[in-house]
Amino acid sequence: MAASGVNPALPASVLVLGGGYSGRRFADTLRRQGCSVSLTTRREPQEAERPGNDGCRWLRFDPEAGVVPTAADLAGIEAVLVTIPPDAQGGDPVLQHLGTTLQALAPRWVGYLSTTGVYGDSGGDWVDEDSPTRPGLPRSRARLACEQAWRQLDLPLQIFRLPAIYGPGRSPLEQLRNGTARLIHKPGQVFSRVHVDDIAGALLHCLALPAERRPETLILADTCPCPSSEMLGFAAHLLDCKLPPLQPYARIEAELSPMARSFWSENRRASSRRLRQEVGYRLRFPTYREGLSALTARRT
Repeated sequence: MAASGVNPALPASVLVLGGGYSGRRFADTLRRQGCSVSLTTRREPQEAERPGNDGCRWLRFDPEAGVVPTAADLAGIEAVLVTIPPDAQGGDPVLQHLGTTLQALAPRWVGYLSTTGVYGDSGGDWVDEDSPTRPGLPRSRARLACEQAWRQLDLPLQIFRLPAIYGPGRSPLEQLRNGTARLIHKPGQVFSRVHVDDIAGALLHCLALPAERRPETLILADTCPCPSSEMLGFAAHLLDCKLPPLQPYARIEAELSPMARSFWSENRRASSRRLRQEVGYRLRFPTYREGLSALTARRT
């Protein structure tokens, strides 16, 4: 029986594996819909995260410490979102330690958050769900391997491929305010992105759809891939502040961290046409302009 006040198209009880930025946002969205939410954390839940304090039930998932939720902990779960990345060996810790338990639960929906990095470098061309996967980075190859491992299970799986994520506390606005923004220019380089609220909104939209209307793979992205300098320039306009000095990428590449260089090593535009036109989700923030404007308005 659905919990009181729950949209009948939504499950009454949802498990979110990984209580990070996107996982917490989705959990908050579910709670506002009246769903019961269980979230996992690697550490012992803090006081603010203990059962009842934030409206969620927190479970510890720390395979390295030998602590994982039991079948009894997960009894009654009807849907599952997996946000936990591959481990250091490139394997999926959820599959390794909870795969059998999740299959026994027989949830009506399992979502897996992956990355558009599985497409590799397209030279700035558009990629969509039907584009070939040619991951060039080790972490993207691990993601694709995890996708394929999840597909082997007999579960109602949806894989969501995400580009760069921004939102409250994670945007060029904060970088400008705290002095860490860098205005880097690399000719022809663009980045796709998505607002965290559109991740949560699209997941909720898919969760409420009949199973036959859910594509197995879906890109979650806005409609405006662009250079990072363009987004930073708009953020500076909103804050009425000066931009940092322009830095040509070729001049500063050697001083960047390996992780930062890896982001700049690939160039692609991720299309969310299927999400918008076939699945019927309307983006709250179709471009970074709406997203940053809303973030600025929230602070004022």
